[in-house]
Amino acid sequence: MSDVVVISSAPPSAWTYANPVCAWRFLWRQRNLILQLTRMDLAQRYRGSFLGAAWTVLTPLLVLTIYTFVFNVILKARWGVNPSEGRLEFALALFCGLLIYGVFSECAVVAPTVVVNNRNYVKKTVFPLEALLAVNLGSALARAGVGLVILSIGTVIVTGRVEWTLVFLPAVLVPLALLTLGVSWFLAALGVFVRDIAQTVSLVVQLAFFLAPIVYPMSSVPAFVRPFIYANPFTHMINAARGAAMWGQVPQLFSVVFATLFAVVVFQAGFMFFMKSRRAFADVL
Repeated sequence: MSDVVVISSAPPSAWTYANPVCAWRFLWRQRNLILQLTRMDLAQRYRGSFLGAAWTVLTPLLVLTIYTFVFNVILKARWGVNPSEGRLEFALALFCGLLIYGVFSECAVVAPTVVVNNRNYVKKTVFPLEALLAVNLGSALARAGVGLVILSIGTVIVTGRVEWTLVFLPAVLVPLALLTLGVSWFLAALGVFVRDIAQTVSLVVQLAFFLAPIVYPMSSVPAFVRPFIYANPFTHMINAARGAAMWGQVPQLFSVVFATLFAVVVFQAGFMFFMKSRRAFADVL
């Protein structure tokens, strides 16, 4: 812990908040703290439970089984990419969508209470509060990494090969991380002033789940609704991830650019809002 320097990271100038380099500089300076807190969070999450870290694998598999039964067995949904698509291939494509959206939903739901639940860091010590949201993101990405390993193994079992287009997955994960962190910063700051936001966010995240093609293919969406679905950045991320991981498809340039630009704007806006708001945290808490 000797290499971790815990200092105030609130810049005095409004221009500093707006500078796109500022957020990256803060995250880089706090990288050791973020990594150590992430490891602690992962170690403590299942400490004392009978199955321990096995829940990291069992939880997504259980959710996957339920969704596959409902949408493939009962509702007869199909992705339509492969004419000979079976239930296992449907399940893997569904699992891929759940992994991508799961990173965002997991972080967004807890973000409004992060600062409130760590009020000692606000009042008694000088602590880089923005790092707490990065820790949540790091934990979510680590668990998603386990899911991607399961997805890759399942794809090999079903198709007998590993798609070379897997190398394009960072083009999905990077904007996903930026978007998630930006939204988390915004919600964490807002949650200090509006306590009811936590319940609202949980509801919105559940509703937004159905506004992206996670459990249904785009071919089943009515034509008049498709523009709204395509305006959702998660639509582009999920389609790109499925294509790259399972079907050997190179992500479309428009999808990557759109998702990345949207994520960068949200990342910067969330950082600015959090850093401008944090000066009032101590007065409110």
